[in-house]
Formats: sequence, structure tokens, C-alpha cells
Amino acid sequence: MPATPPWRVRRRFYVQYHDVDVLNHLNHAAYFPLMETLRCDYYLPLCGAPDPAGLDIIVAEATCRYLAPVRYGTELVGEVAPASPPGRTSFSLLYRFSLADAPGDVVARGRTVVVTYDYATNAKKPIPPAIRTALLADGVDPASEGW
Repeated sequence: MPATPPWRVRRRFYVQYHDVDVLNHLNHAAYFPLMETLRCDYYLPLCGAPDPAGLDIIVAEATCRYLAPVRYGTELVGEVAPASPPGRTSFSLLYRFSLADAPGDVVARGRTVVVTYDYATNAKKPIPPAIRTALLADGVDPASEGW
């Protein structure tokens, strides 16, 4: 599902039975795999990797704010955008999840801090210039999303 900047990467998710708790609420831990998928949807095209094995980032921090319960069978829309500005070796990605049938109803917001990493030297590395340019072009003010 195409979107426009700054939230140009968007995907639909269907809440499955194994992701809800005994109260029929989407379990808090279920949001993190959704954020992983969105992160790959955004970052893989930037770095030119065909699959996640080619990623040069490591998640240093992940958090999620739960704003409303979501039940089994609900269709969610997840979106991802980089927070602006990026750092020298790290950047944040912001996520928001809304109900597919009520796009303005944000039910959760997430954030990950990722570090660009050189696996050959086991050390962080500067964000490559082309990726930095894309992060700046797609950037969202974190304060506008409550961060």
C-alpha cells in the first residue's frame, strides 16, 4: 500500500489469534515483530539489500506505547518513518499503528534506535551518505509523534 512522505512506508497487518491474550487484547509483545517487518520494509530498499541478511544495522533500543486495546480479527495499518535528524552512527525509526477502518485512531506508537554496524570489524560505523540523505528527506519530527 503506497504512501507519501514522511510516512511513505505502510503495511496492513491482521491480528491473529495467537497474538491476543486472555482478555482478547493484542499482546504487548506482538507489536515488536510488526515493527521489525516495517523496519525491513523501510531500510532494505535504502541499503540495497535483497533480504534482512544484508542489513547493516543493530537495534540498540526498542519501545512501544500502547494507546488502545486491539482485538482478535482487527486489521491494523502500520507505518514507519525515520525521526529527524539522524545522528552520526545511529538513527531512530518511529512507528504508528492505527485501525484500518479508522485511520485517525492511533492504537500504538513505537520507536527503535538503530546503530549502523560493520560486522567485519564488530564496530559501529558512520551512516552512509546516501542513507543519511534519505533519512533526512523522509524525517519526521519526533515531538509531533509524542516522543
